[in-house]
Amino acid sequence: MAAVVEFGTFPSGTLKVGNGFRLADIDPDATPGYTGSKANGEALLDNLDGKLAELQEKLFAEARFGGSKRVLLILQAMDTAGKGGIVRHVMGAMDPQGVQLKAFKEPTDEEKSHDFLWRIEKEVPAAGMMGVFDRSHYEDVLIHRVHAWAAPEELQRRYMAINEFEARLANAGTKLVKVMLHISRDEQKKRLLARLDNPAKHWKYSTGDLKQRAFWEDYMAAYEAAFDITNTELAPWYVIPANKKWYARIAVQQLLLEALMELKLEWPKAEFDVDAERRLVERS
Repeated sequence: MAAVVEFGTFPSGTLKVGNGFRLADIDPDATPGYTGSKANGEALLDNLDGKLAELQEKLFAEARFGGSKRVLLILQAMDTAGKGGIVRHVMGAMDPQGVQLKAFKEPTDEEKSHDFLWRIEKEVPAAGMMGVFDRSHYEDVLIHRVHAWAAPEELQRRYMAINEFEARLANAGTKLVKVMLHISRDEQKKRLLARLDNPAKHWKYSTGDLKQRAFWEDYMAAYEAAFDITNTELAPWYVIPANKKWYARIAVQQLLLEALMELKLEWPKAEFDVDAERRLVERS
């Protein structure tokens, strides 16, 4: 088994979006803050599963006794970037009863009849939950900007609405972890071809992926515009190089561990006499 190599510099420091951020400056093949190999990274992921699961259980337990804390992981990316792998390999270590996953698809006619945040608000994680948005409210300022489905003034209104929405969540006890998985155009091409070459993966391929691929540079510009306006102190963005799937997974795992530790979670105190209950159990 490969040795466990930990991060030299945590992702919260190396991957956080700052002023003047440009996606072109990020190498999708890089592994910022991590010097280990793929085998080392996979060993680290396995090694920290237990710690992540314990913190999640504390979060869940606190809420059963009135706690209001929760975590929301927002995953955004171009197609094939590995959002599903994050859900399986990182969130999969947790107790399913404490995970609330929502994959947002194209809005229904009913959803379109409301403001864009209407369907998002309904899926906000409850107290004690680890929420995951596989795509999110950001689609309404990404694809709508790329295809000019919304006017510039409407896009600006949506950016402001997103900031207000996320501030409200944070002030109510939600720790937001906003992640963009950043792959290169060439890597996406390889992954699309791999899906076509494997009959077991044909169900994951969509001709729509190819259509959106033609707007690659427009999407990069749309992401940068979203970062410029919605990267806030309460809800910062993290851009994770994702050509190496194993690195993206350990980076997200670390971000979630840090988020949970910042919540300073505690096991609920027993509301009964433990020694007395122990004696009763022993006599039963």
